[in-house]
Amino acid sequence: MATDDERSAPGTPAQIAVRAEGEHVKPFTPEKAKEIIMSLQQPAIFCNMVSDWPAQHWTVEHLSGVLQGKQIRFRMGLRSTDTVPQFETACSYVDATLEEFLTWNCDQSSVSGPFKDYDHSKFWAYADYKYFVSLFEDKTDVFQEVMWADFGFPGRNGQESTLWIGSLGAHTPCHLDSYGCNLVFQVQGRKRWHLFPPEDMPFLYPTRIPYEESSVFSKINVVNPDLERFPRFQKARRHTVTLSPGQVLFVPRHWWHYVESIDPVTVSINSWIELEEDHLARVEEAITRMLVCALKTAEDPHHPRGWLNPTEVEETSHEVNCGYLNDAVCAFFDRCGKAKEVEKQALRADGENWRKEEPSVQEHTEGEQAHGQSFTGRTGKQEVASLFGPDLVPVTPALEKGRTLGSDSKECVDRDKEHSAELSCARRQQASTGTSVVAEQVNSRCPVATSRTFVSTDDLLDCLVNPQVTRMVAQLLIQGKSL
Repeated sequence: MATDDERSAPGTPAQIAVRAEGEHVKPFTPEKAKEIIMSLQQPAIFCNMVSDWPAQHWTVEHLSGVLQGKQIRFRMGLRSTDTVPQFETACSYVDATLEEFLTWNCDQSSVSGPFKDYDHSKFWAYADYKYFVSLFEDKTDVFQEVMWADFGFPGRNGQESTLWIGSLGAHTPCHLDSYGCNLVFQVQGRKRWHLFPPEDMPFLYPTRIPYEESSVFSKINVVNPDLERFPRFQKARRHTVTLSPGQVLFVPRHWWHYVESIDPVTVSINSWIELEEDHLARVEEAITRMLVCALKTAEDPHHPRGWLNPTEVEETSHEVNCGYLNDAVCAFFDRCGKAKEVEKQALRADGENWRKEEPSVQEHTEGEQAHGQSFTGRTGKQEVASLFGPDLVPVTPALEKGRTLGSDSKECVDRDKEHSAELSCARRQQASTGTSVVAEQVNSRCPVATSRTFVSTDDLLDCLVNPQVTRMVAQLLIQGKSL
């Protein structure tokens, strides 16, 4: 990490930003921002990057005028301190306008309409995961008010974004996203993020029930964990940060996150950035869908709602799921073949002879897994870390219970080097002792005095579609088809 003296040296982004009177120059060029996003392997907050975005004015009141009485679906949850996660399958749903939401959120006891059965003091409301293309289908001009091109993704705007509107206490259960990395722009109110690194997966007890494509849920309520039932969670390294309006949070690939609204009204906009690793991840997801749907529909074919997340429109047949899997495998090979062809052409252009053996599919998949690490090596991890400062704030492990990063984003943690070293060491240890981790999981589930226990379909699925297992199955499947 750069010292304070280094950060204040002439030519740094902070100095360049004030080069012209009355002109706001962003601390990072689109090229530099993308370089950071594609190489940084820990969450970080971008500051002073969106002050000229029209979407910064998207309060709920503003959006209410834009949508002009259009109804949207709100998820209703209880403000409770239960140790069980409040999954979306356990929530009720209300279709209402933003005007009706604002009236209810003012805590008017005599409120009528869609929210009349929900006491504001006991419930929260969340209009989450609303794709712009559906929400603003007849007002596509608003897409241009979100400008992800500033982060190095030309042409990306609201069309590739989702909107999130919530009341105090609204939250998403702890989960990881199978695809891509995530950029989250906080517009109104504040949200508290609890994040855990990918290698902490064994400590977060992953499950695919409820099933939603691309979301791996944790069985744990991370803000009120049941440590007797989930003792390994004590080993998880929580990173906590409060995201304020005008800030953009970068969430790297496969980082677990639990997000809660801590102000009366919150508005967020996010976009998932596709990565090369997604090609293999889609094969893994297709395998997962096939197994979950086959077993759960066979168990109870008439009541899929108990296991299918509301974001999934319907359970799919085995024939359809086979099609998904074949499409995913074909797309993987298509991408793999294109990558090889580009490499061949580059070598020929340089006048080199193509004599070496083409890389196997196994080598390709291993290369995809190492993409983040290798890219960091090419761009220079130290160079990216030197950019940390007022405009790029790292999210580091929480050392004290309840400690969060200051909302003014100027609390740049000086212990970043120490934490980075600890994380790096932990990753190496995880890689070298992968089998022992699995053994620890198995042993922890087997009491000394065994007794007859009922094994449910969900218990079996927790093993069969554990992300570590589907990764191995996907690799074996691809390797077999390449022979």
